[in-house]
Amino acid sequence: MRRVTYLAIFEPSKDGYSVYFPDLPGCISFGSDFEAAQKEAADALGLHLYGMEKDGEVIPKPSKSPKIDPDTAPGYLVSPVTVFPDLVKNELDNRRVKTNITLPVWLKEAAEQKGVNYSRLLETALLDYLGIQNHSAAGK
Repeated sequence: MRRVTYLAIFEPSKDGYSVYFPDLPGCISFGSDFEAAQKEAADALGLHLYGMEKDGEVIPKPSKSPKIDPDTAPGYLVSPVTVFPDLVKNELDNRRVKTNITLPVWLKEAAEQKGVNYSRLLETALLDYLGIQNHSAAGK
């Protein structure tokens, strides 16, 4: 399983810690204390890498010595943040989402009388229609 670690900059503020990753512009986070900031930083890193991979962007290699923004607040901390991108991808790709469908009212009423679970029926029908044999292949 892939494991990725980037160095993050934790900037103290009166409200907590803001976090940024010098190797990943735009990947930022915040936490009300250092522990919360670490958790939020890991979430932000996982989501950022997921988005980059989904968009086909090249993932930069983590640097050993990050370039600190000169405007970074005094008292900042540099700390490694580790994520498992494959776990993040699996979780995000397999999360449940709502979708709207349109049916004739008579068909909806007949299905409700039979206690049809629309989500299960549609998922099963789509897997069959798309020729997907096992559910884990759906996320790939």
